[in-house]
Amino acid sequence: MQAPNRDPTAEDDSQSAARRIQRLSLHLTPAAISPDDHRQISRLECAKAAAKLNVDTKSLSSYMRGKHREIQDKVMDYFNNRPDLQTPVEILKDDHRELCMRQLTGLVREAGIRPFRYIVEDPAKYFAVLEAVGGVDMSLGIKMGVQYSLWGGSVINLGTKKHKDKYFDGIDNLEYPGCFAMTELHHGSNVQGLQTMATFDPITDEFVIDTPNDGAIKWWIGNAAVHGKFATVFAKLMLPTHDERGVSDMGVHAFIVPIRDMKTHQTLPGIEINDCGHKVGLNGVDNGALRFRAVRIPRDNLLNRFGDVSRDGKYTSSLPSINKRFAATLGELVGGRVGLAYSSGSVLKVAGTIAIRYSLLRQQFGPPKQPEVSILDYQSQQHKLMPMLASTYAFHFATLHLVEKYSEMKKTHDEQLVADVHSLSAGLKAYVTSYTAKSLSICREACGGHGYAAVNRFGSLRNDHDIFQTFEGDNTVLLQQVAGDLLKQYKEKFQGGTLTVTWNYLRESMNSYLSQPNPVTARWESEDHLRDPKFQLDAFRYRTSRLLQSVAVRLRKHSKTLGSFGAWNRCLNHLLTLAESHIESVILAKFIEAVQNCPDASSRAALKLVCDLYALDQIWKDIGTYRNVDYVAPNKAKAIHKLTAYLSFRVRNIAGELIDAFDIPDYVTRAPIAMQSDAYSQYTQHVGF
Repeated sequence: MQAPNRDPTAEDDSQSAARRIQRLSLHLTPAAISPDDHRQISRLECAKAAAKLNVDTKSLSSYMRGKHREIQDKVMDYFNNRPDLQTPVEILKDDHRELCMRQLTGLVREAGIRPFRYIVEDPAKYFAVLEAVGGVDMSLGIKMGVQYSLWGGSVINLGTKKHKDKYFDGIDNLEYPGCFAMTELHHGSNVQGLQTMATFDPITDEFVIDTPNDGAIKWWIGNAAVHGKFATVFAKLMLPTHDERGVSDMGVHAFIVPIRDMKTHQTLPGIEINDCGHKVGLNGVDNGALRFRAVRIPRDNLLNRFGDVSRDGKYTSSLPSINKRFAATLGELVGGRVGLAYSSGSVLKVAGTIAIRYSLLRQQFGPPKQPEVSILDYQSQQHKLMPMLASTYAFHFATLHLVEKYSEMKKTHDEQLVADVHSLSAGLKAYVTSYTAKSLSICREACGGHGYAAVNRFGSLRNDHDIFQTFEGDNTVLLQQVAGDLLKQYKEKFQGGTLTVTWNYLRESMNSYLSQPNPVTARWESEDHLRDPKFQLDAFRYRTSRLLQSVAVRLRKHSKTLGSFGAWNRCLNHLLTLAESHIESVILAKFIEAVQNCPDASSRAALKLVCDLYALDQIWKDIGTYRNVDYVAPNKAKAIHKLTAYLSFRVRNIAGELIDAFDIPDYVTRAPIAMQSDAYSQYTQHVGF
């Protein structure tokens, strides 16, 4: 019997399909990793060409996490032992809000974590707790911040002893959940433009809170839609006068306004509350809108640290003007920016850990007839992730420095320190949150199609973090504050005034800028020279000084024809670049300092490598600036580029140890693609196999 004719095309297709299935099965069941070291992934031979540092991960982690490691572990252990309080991948908005409130209540009442007390006694401890809870659920971190840093912080920082005595315990134990009602529909960044009014009634000894129009409705108010019982309401204080004006505007002040009944939780008379609805992210936070219709509150509900009203309607203040009082009020609320800068760096740690672990595990392509290689062995993947990892370390030390400065400021109330922290927090919050927002998309892309699965966390991290660029000060506005402060320092420098701590380097670097670049050092290209912290920091500061001097000249020129506002707008992009350059200089300075202060030799060597990558990558990104003024000669620019790629490769060789030093619990980086030896089995189980 004759054999049937075979279709060779069908046979080829069958063999091709078999090969693809076999290759897919290798991905789904990768070679097992030794259980003795399940967190370390074996490196391929091609990744061992450069000398690999021996990193003591435990020592590095101890240095990174510092003295508040214990309280963070306590938070993490609590949620690790309470899977019912861990946020699932798929959850409805209303369920998420209730879960978030249960998470916060459990943290305070069951785990014994008291964030409000830490704010008062040890702010650095509070920020350590904030970092830990943000890893559990960013909505929880924001809700905790609203309750304690914003609502609670406004009471203790803007109020006086009578307010602390009355409200402290209730805020601390969550009996008094509250809101921070500053933002209005028509005014966010321009707080002095708020329209809500608080008019004093001398007959009843009360303030009358009114929303005069739709644009004055308080908007995006966290805790307002569901859980809040009180609100700190920012409004213009209006005092009756005995002249034709009728009332006098004393500027924006803060008032405690009850919004719901303590027993029934019903909305109080004169108050309208509406839900802002489903958001892009942070849906565990119940944002709402508040309208006030002739709501009466006792005179004592004015938070009167910077301005008070007597029984007979007379206004008193230790500060002479509306602008001074306004600046003092906002200065006391700077802790929110500090927390966002610090928390944003923590988000970057989580995303980077997921992306780098996946990149170490995932194998794709390779030399002919040889095993596929880890995708982190590709220079393109290293270029995406290794400078990002270096920036993560840089941000950690810079924001830690900010937290320490803030803590010192709260203890000493030193005016110079207050000004320094105000500008530094604005700059770091703007810079770090913008960088993290961009990096979250890069991490998702670096993990290919698998990064698009919700279970692998990039979507929720990106959506939850996105608003960090806007609240507590729009990033573009905050950078302008930094630029304004730099110009003020520049003016004082040339008028013989003093410089604040953060900008002391300007005195020296401006003099350096005004002289021509040294043609000899511009050509030095040895590795020792390029990795010298002095060269790196000088380069950063030179760029900042050059930008500062040039924008000052431009502003002076354009002011003559456009006026100060028009000149500022004409130079706005230049000003933003100046602010970013300055913040990068501060970040590098703190990173270099952290490297030098590290007591463990192996950790110090690893940090030095990462710091060099951060510095040279930043220089290379703006190499055009340095070339245009001959600060860097062509041969030196080429050497910087080559050394940056080499350092990136060396950092890749210790990337596993570097992310392990973050010491983030597995359930926080719970993305299956980052779970290493059992990654694909967990991933396939998640989708039903």
